[in-house]
Amino acid sequence: MHRFKYIILVLILITFSDPASLLADVPGDSNNVADSTEAVCPLLIGEPLPSLTLTTIDGEPFDLNAAVAQKPTVLIFYRGGWCPFCNLHLAELKDIEDDIVQLGYQILAVSMDRPAKLRESLQKHEMNYTLLSDSAAAAAKTFGLAFKVEDEYINKLKGFGMNLEEASGQEHHILPLPAAFIIGTDGLIKFEYVNPNYKVRIRADVLLAAARAYLTE
Repeated sequence: MHRFKYIILVLILITFSDPASLLADVPGDSNNVADSTEAVCPLLIGEPLPSLTLTTIDGEPFDLNAAVAQKPTVLIFYRGGWCPFCNLHLAELKDIEDDIVQLGYQILAVSMDRPAKLRESLQKHEMNYTLLSDSAAAAAKTFGLAFKVEDEYINKLKGFGMNLEEASGQEHHILPLPAAFIIGTDGLIKFEYVNPNYKVRIRADVLLAAARAYLTE
């Protein structure tokens, strides 16, 4: 049922000239946090990048819009360095990093992790692309990727030694759906991949092909 509602909502957003006026009807609370992974409603292709400030591994503010205006951007949302599926995806991105950069892109990867945890991930994977903290979930909410994690799942993760509160330094119990966006220097979303199943990520070769295809737009 949630998937059906999402499809209908997408059709409505495409039909009307002011889609932002309809986003308040997305299931979830008033802060744009969905009540499940199936109920999220991400920004659409063609929509502008929202005004956002994230945090670097050094705890400094990072103006996302200013960075995107400088270079076309592959923007990745992942759950955190505690997530094994995210770690696999980060490692795959490392494999195509040189190709992406040679095309003129920058890679920015955003998670709920606080800066200290980002540094751990950077050292673990030995990658050169930029990791950014969205521990307060502002970006996840604005991109329409945020959902509330059930207490049962939080306790399950703790049983595996994965503590969301410790990783983010927050108690909001919000995660983003893992996602990949390609954003042009004009600030418009050219491509996106969002899957409610956190175990399924866009393949590195598919992302690279999309980056090549949308570079000329």
